[in-house]
Amino acid sequence: MCAVRDRTLVKASSNELDIGEAEAIALAVEIQADQVLIDERRGRLIASRLNLPYTGILGVLVEAKSQGLILEVKPLLDALINEAGFWITESLYNNVLKLVYEID
Repeated sequence: MCAVRDRTLVKASSNELDIGEAEAIALAVEIQADQVLIDERRGRLIASRLNLPYTGILGVLVEAKSQGLILEVKPLLDALINEAGFWITESLYNNVLKLVYEID
């Protein structure tokens, strides 16, 4: 686990983001991360402004399936929605499942 050394970016972005997202972005910038995991729209906007590549949980699931780390995305996606309260539009849900060849 790493802590953010320079708190300036955390303070600046905490007006728009919750503290966890602000720290994740600040740490990613600080360590020059290849990518940061962010699902919230505001967090993605901030990451884009900072030219920081990002992905979300859906991108992680798609990549995990493509690498053979998981067999199916749908059961995990359904669990995220039904058990964890993850919100996703029906069209994005269907697009993700089409992308991983789990629906036509």
